[in-house]
Amino acid sequence: MEPTVVQRAEQPYVGRRETITMTEFATVADHLPTMFGWLAERGAPIVGPPFFRYRVIDMSAELVVEAGIPVGGPVDVAEPTFTDTLPAGRYATVTHVGHPDELMAVTARLLDWGRDHGLAFDVTQTLEGEVWGCRLEMLMTNPAEQPDMHKWETVLLFRLAD
Repeated sequence: MEPTVVQRAEQPYVGRRETITMTEFATVADHLPTMFGWLAERGAPIVGPPFFRYRVIDMSAELVVEAGIPVGGPVDVAEPTFTDTLPAGRYATVTHVGHPDELMAVTARLLDWGRDHGLAFDVTQTLEGEVWGCRLEMLMTNPAEQPDMHKWETVLLFRLAD
């Protein structure tokens, strides 16, 4: 694990948001193929890998998570799909190759690494849980092309406080 800090420009995306428990996470992932198909039918320019954006995290209760796909321009959408923009800024990042079940441990190591390097993350503690400015899991591997989940590549990107 070799974390780094990168500067990212803002990025428009099409997304769908769910409030779930950790055991229901697959319901969010199920939206990605539908959104890809919907965007392809409209000729929308997809400009990056799909991602999960964690908005609110309370591991013992509920998570507010988005499934998103970066797009290169305006897209007309209808509920429950929406458009938004990932914020520009500095992000702590690490790439993980392995099973998605390992991402919680990788996340903990990235957070520890940031704190060890004196970095403050863009996160606020509220009664509902941790509210993140931008916390992403970008899916770099297409499961249809690589069925072995132990070979999947995921990039974690956590926005740093200004």
